[in-house]
Amino acid sequence: MEIPAINLEELEGEKRSTTMSLLHDACGKWGFFWVENHGVDEELMEKVKALVNKHYEEMMKETFYGSDVARTFGGAVAEASNIDWESSFFYRHQPDSNLSDLPELLREAMNQFVKQLINLAERLAELMSENLGLEKDYIKKTFSEPYVGTKVAKYPKCSNPEVVLGLRSHTDAGGIILLLQDDIVPGLEFMKDGEWVPIPPTKGNRLFVNLGDQIEVVSNGIYKSIRHRVLADKNGSRLSMATFYNPGGDAIISPAPKLVYPSQYRFQDYLDYYFTTKFSDKAARFQSVKEMLV
Repeated sequence: MEIPAINLEELEGEKRSTTMSLLHDACGKWGFFWVENHGVDEELMEKVKALVNKHYEEMMKETFYGSDVARTFGGAVAEASNIDWESSFFYRHQPDSNLSDLPELLREAMNQFVKQLINLAERLAELMSENLGLEKDYIKKTFSEPYVGTKVAKYPKCSNPEVVLGLRSHTDAGGIILLLQDDIVPGLEFMKDGEWVPIPPTKGNRLFVNLGDQIEVVSNGIYKSIRHRVLADKNGSRLSMATFYNPGGDAIISPAPKLVYPSQYRFQDYLDYYFTTKFSDKAARFQSVKEMLV
C-alpha cells in the first residue's frame, strides 16, 4: 500500500483543491500520512536527531541493556505480552515546560524544533477543520489551551525481536501527532483494512502524521485514530520523536455539533418535513431538522 503523502506547498496554487481532497481522504480512510514541504527547518531536524542519538549512546544505551527488561527478554524464549522494548524520556513543552530537566546539549535545539512543530500542527488543524466544513480555528479552539509534549524514544537493537515488541499496539489518546523518525531502521506499523502496514524509514525531510482519539471524536468519526505498534529490530536501534498536539487537560471534547446527525425526533415529524423537501439536499434537510429540535 502506498501511504498518502501531502505536499503542503501545493496548497498555495492551482492544486489546492486536489491537495485538500487528498488530506481529507488520508484522515478519513487511513488516519495517518506523510507530510512534505511542511515548513520545519531541515537542518534543525537533522541536528535534533544527531543530538538525541549522541545522548542515547553516551547516557541511555548502557543503562537500558543493564535493565531487568533487557536481561530478561533480550535472550528470552517466551513471548513478552506486557513489556515495551524501548528507552525513552518525555519533554513537556506547554503549558508547563520541563525543558530544564532535559540534557543540556538537547535543550535549545529541542525547544526550537517543537516550536516549529506547533506551527505545523496548528496549520494541519486548520486544514482539517476546513475539510470538515467547520470554522478554520474550530479544532484549535476546542483544544485550547493545547498540551504539547514530545516522547523521545530509541528502540534498541534486540537480539531476540520475535519475543518482544518495541511498543505494543495502541491508538494515541490525543489529537495530532507529528513524528520525526529514523531514516535507516524500520519498525513502525499501522493497521489498515485488517493488515499491518509497515511505515518505511523517513526519506528526505518528511514528517509522519497520525491522528489521535480526540480528532476522531471531534470529527464525529469522519476522521480516524488507528492502532499502531513498533517492532523490535535485530539489526539496529530505531529513533522516534513523537510530538503530541493534544487538548488541554480542562478542554471539553465532544463531536462538533455541525457534524452530528439530528436525534431524538419522531419519525412522522421527519416524514412530514421530508415530503416538502424530498428533492433538496439531504445534508441541508438534516441540518434543518436539528435546528427544529433545538
